[in-house]
Amino acid sequence: MSEEKTEETEVRKKKEDTEELREVLSIVSQQVPSLIRNIVTSIFSEQAGADMGKAVGAFYKGLKEAGIPEETAIRMTENYISTFTSLGDVMKMAVGGEKKGKEVGEDISKAIKEKLDKELGERKE
Repeated sequence: MSEEKTEETEVRKKKEDTEELREVLSIVSQQVPSLIRNIVTSIFSEQAGADMGKAVGAFYKGLKEAGIPEETAIRMTENYISTFTSLGDVMKMAVGGEKKGKEVGEDISKAIKEKLDKELGERKE
């Protein structure tokens, strides 16, 4: 009898954990796309562009003042700029990729739910 109560307690705890995970995933799938959109907007704003221009200018100027040859300073500055553009490309893909963030979140939640349901079903048997 004690063994049955222990099994019931374990099953109940797993169900509670599953429900809690579902709630967390639901919140994540709703919040993450908005967060990514806000980050992208801040990266591609007019002010962000102006700030990037200032940063690139200061970077190049610092290289020249340090005695770096012109050709090398230009190449290093181009690499510095590519860091910004690479980040921008990643963010654009995250927001405007093949599937929108909400759809991706829903797909993830569905896959996890199916996996959890399957595991809980197997443990009951």
